Amino acid sequence: MESGAGKHWTEEEVKALLSVWSEKNIRKQLHGTLRNKGIFIYIAKRLQELGVCRDWKQCRAKYKNLKYEYRTVKYAHNSGDVTKTMKFFHDLDAILRYEPVTQLAAEESGRCSATETQLNTSPTTDSTQ
Repeated sequence: MESGAGKHWTEEEVKALLSVWSEKNIRKQLHGTLRNKGIFIYIAKRLQELGVCRDWKQCRAKYKNLKYEYRTVKYAHNSGDVTKTMKFFHDLDAILRYEPVTQLAAEESGRCSATETQLNTSPTTDSTQ
């Protein structure tokens, strides 16, 4: 295998990782899972099918770095600093915006949608009782 720990990810490799990461079942398994080695082994195998030779540790490290960079840029944008950018921000936004978060999002009507988002993503709600 030609990919070492220090080898930078190419744009095509990152796009392949994002395409696998964007799958609903992968997103679901990654969200809130602390012991996720098995998920990253599966992601690495899927990437190999796409021609990307990375081991599970490299995939996990890239996942964590992308997620951190995304949250840093997102926080800067929410604070009014639109100068901070990253290459795959919109792709990551499409993937990560479905994760239940505690930040509040205003809708057109002006009301807060945080509780609605949490209710829609939660499999068990008390609203039916």
